[in-house]
Amino acid sequence: MGVTVRFAPSPSGYLHVGNMRLAIINWLFARRESGKFWLRMDDTDPERSSQVYADAIQHDLAWMDLDWDRYERQSERLSAYEVAAEKLKASGRLYPAYETPEELGAKRKAQLARGVPPLYDRAALALTIEQRRSLEASGRKPHWRFKLDSGKVEWDDLIHGPIVFEAGQLGDPVLIREDGRPLYGFSSVVDDIAFGITHIVRGDDHITNTAGQIQLFQALGGALPVFAHLPLLIDSEGTKLSKRLGTLSIAALRDEGIEPLTLAVYLSRMGTSDPIEPLDDLVTLIHEFEFRRFSVSSPRFDLAELRRLNARMLHAMRFEQVEARLSSLGLSGVTPGFWEAVRANLDRLNDAELWWKVVNGPIKPSIENEALLAEAAGLLPGGEWDTGVWSAWTSAVSVATGLKGKALYMPLRKALTGQDHGPDMKTLLPLIGRDRICKRLAGEVA
Repeated sequence: MGVTVRFAPSPSGYLHVGNMRLAIINWLFARRESGKFWLRMDDTDPERSSQVYADAIQHDLAWMDLDWDRYERQSERLSAYEVAAEKLKASGRLYPAYETPEELGAKRKAQLARGVPPLYDRAALALTIEQRRSLEASGRKPHWRFKLDSGKVEWDDLIHGPIVFEAGQLGDPVLIREDGRPLYGFSSVVDDIAFGITHIVRGDDHITNTAGQIQLFQALGGALPVFAHLPLLIDSEGTKLSKRLGTLSIAALRDEGIEPLTLAVYLSRMGTSDPIEPLDDLVTLIHEFEFRRFSVSSPRFDLAELRRLNARMLHAMRFEQVEARLSSLGLSGVTPGFWEAVRANLDRLNDAELWWKVVNGPIKPSIENEALLAEAAGLLPGGEWDTGVWSAWTSAVSVATGLKGKALYMPLRKALTGQDHGPDMKTLLPLIGRDRICKRLAGEVA
């Protein structure tokens, strides 16, 4: 059977880098195995789920070039969860419990005070039918718990290796809330069975959940998938990332000018033995993907490192890769020569707009040494200009004025570009052109 994986975000907020890392790794694995990548919205909580966020998630994935083979929404599958719940009730594995959150909190507090794990005590299993009816008559609505079988739960995790739990140390998980809404741990397993998910790749904060879900897979008669639990990303201070950290949302990084391929390379190679270096496309990431390369340690997300990689990616990009996008920025008529001249000075693609204006004007020159500029204007070479004209021109100006180094080059750069930094002047000079240079040397806006 072929590989089928799923990325199952809750549309309760915008995707952040931690979410996207899971999406990319699932996608790379599926594409490497010629398998299927499914996008599933875990949206059974109407109070927290929003179509705005669901649309944003799809937009973010499309921006990253992560296509999906099938799209599902859990809010449209409620009947399937009802059928599965009835099956579990009939087998005695799903039972009603009537404690309020306050009562459960008091039980946990008392257990902790006695130095025992705060696990559910299964008091609801001792209730008689009459007691249940009495509680319901008083207005109590039950939540439904999954009765775990005693014994060991174990699996061979693709990241962490062999993992073993004693089921008796887990506590019976709640699968259905008082309002009848299925919780993630239940609906997720039902869907994974129904859709034939072969591998579940998610954060290692779900490891304990997996132990209980394995028994749920078995109780529902589903085939057990292979599990891979990736360490969660941490920030520069060692804190786990949250999807509510807006500066690390995919939308915020996109607005900042981070390239989608930069983000794909960075997120998919964090925590692995692979070098984080510029690549031309996603194909290399697909071919080289292997779970064995991932460490069990939490990788540190460094925004400064991501920005540096973004600059390196841009510096390595060919003109054909950016031509259409430069045109969409309003840089009509952009040429390969312009891109070759400026790309090494870009941190983000939008930075090219500044240098396009420098080349084509109008800009206000920065005048520091009028005498030097007047002398330089008179020594401008004629004829066709190439990358050698800057050296010939400045050599002649140096002989005429006696100026050298920064005292010579900086006033010229500021007058011609309005900037004190930027691309090599030997490549900019032919692009700016003789007429515009003459005007700028004279202090004119051109």
